[in-house]
Amino acid sequence: MPSSINVLFIDSVHPLLQEELEANGFICHLQYEWSREKIGEELRKFDGIVIRSRIKLDKELIDKGTNLKFIARAGAGMENIDVPYAESKGIRCLSSAEGNRDAVGEHALGMLLSLFNNICRADREVRQGLWIREGNRGVELQGKTVGIIGYGNMGSAFAQRLKGFDCTVLAYDKYKSNFSNELVKESSLEELFEKTDVLSLHLPLTDETRFMVNSSFIEKFKKNIYLINTSRGKVLQTTDLMNGMKNGKVLGACLDVLEYESLSFEGLDKSNLPGPFRYLIESDRVVLTPHIAGWTHESNEKISATLARKIVELVKK
Repeated sequence: MPSSINVLFIDSVHPLLQEELEANGFICHLQYEWSREKIGEELRKFDGIVIRSRIKLDKELIDKGTNLKFIARAGAGMENIDVPYAESKGIRCLSSAEGNRDAVGEHALGMLLSLFNNICRADREVRQGLWIREGNRGVELQGKTVGIIGYGNMGSAFAQRLKGFDCTVLAYDKYKSNFSNELVKESSLEELFEKTDVLSLHLPLTDETRFMVNSSFIEKFKKNIYLINTSRGKVLQTTDLMNGMKNGKVLGACLDVLEYESLSFEGLDKSNLPGPFRYLIESDRVVLTPHIAGWTHESNEKISATLARKIVELVKK
C-alpha cells in the first residue's frame, strides 16, 4: 500500500472508520467546519474524502481534487456526488448501503405496522385520556400483496423482514433480473399495478426516478394502495400523493423522506409550510419520520465498518 494516504473527513461519522483507516496506515484529517471554499482550496492535498450530505461534490470541486483516488459516502444515496464525472477522472465512488440496509428494512416494517394498527393516533388518544377501541380497529398485513420497487440493499432487506407475515412480496427492479427466491417474486411493473396492496419505494434519486411516482403512476394501480417511501423524497410527487389520498386511491402513507428536504431540512419555516405537506401532517392516515430509517446506533457503526473495508481493499489493490 502506498505510504501517506491522506483522507479528508468533512462530515462526522462513527469513529470506527478513522480507527480502522489509521490502523492500516492512513492519515485522517477531521475538518467538519471547513467551508466549501476552504475544501476547494485544500482538496488537492488529499487522496480521499469522506462525506455525508453537507456539501455537493460537483464538477467544480472534483476538478480541484487533483490527487483524489476515492470519494466515500457514509450512507446509501450518491445524489450529492457527480459520480459519472468523478469516475471519468479515475476517482472511485464508494457508498455504504450495506451498513444501514437492516435499519431501513426494520423501519419500513415498523411504520407500516404502526399505520395499519393506528398506533400513533391511539397512543396520542390514550395520553389524552381517551379510550377509543372501535375507532382504532386495525388492518392485518397477512394476506396482503406488498409491491417493492427497487430491489437492492434496502428493498431486499425489507422483503426479508416481511418473511413470517404470510403476505405475498413482489419486486420490480429495472436493472436486476433472476432474483426470485423464497422471500420475493420478481415481477414486472404491470404485475405490481395489478396486484399490489402496499407499495414500498426503495429507489435512488436520479433523473430517471425524480417524481416517478406521480398521479398517472398512482392511478395505474388496480387496487387502492398504501404507500411507503424510505428512499428519497423527490421520488414521490407530494401534491399527487395528497390528491391520491383525497380521492381514496391512496389509503395511507408512511414517509421517512419528503420532497421538501434539502441539505438542511431543519430550517423549514413552520409558519409557511407547503399546502401538501400541511395536509400530510394533519392526516391520521400518514406516519411521518425525519429521515431516520437508516439512523440506528448499529447502522452508524456498520456504515463506518463497510467504508473502512472498501477503502482499504481499494487502496491495497
